[in-house]
Amino acid sequence: MGKFVIKKRTNGEFQFNLKANNGQIILTSEGYSTKSACENGIESVRKNSQEDSRYDKKESSNGKYYFNLKAANGQIIGTSEMYESTSGRDNGIESVKSNAPKAEVEDLT
Repeated sequence: MGKFVIKKRTNGEFQFNLKANNGQIILTSEGYSTKSACENGIESVRKNSQEDSRYDKKESSNGKYYFNLKAANGQIIGTSEMYESTSGRDNGIESVKSNAPKAEVEDLT
C-alpha cells in the first residue's frame, strides 16, 4: 500500500509526497504554510483522485510527460514526476488512483 509522507522544506513550508508501495514518488504537493493545510491537501488528493476529469495530462517543453491533479475548484493539489512516455504517465495516474484512498500518512516533521 502507498503512503503520504509529510516533510518540512528548508523554507519552513510543509509538503507531502504520495509514494507507491515500491517507494517511488508518484505525486508531490505544493508548499503549505501550516501542517493542517498540508493535511487538508492530502484529504483533497484522497477525494479527487478517483475522478478522471481531475487529471490534467501535460507534456513538458523537453518532451517528457506529467500530470497535475486538480481539486473541484481547478486548483492544483499535486504534480507527478516526469515520464518518458504517455503510457508511463497514464500508469502514474492509475497508481495515484489505487494508492491515494487508503494510503497511510507518515509525518517526518
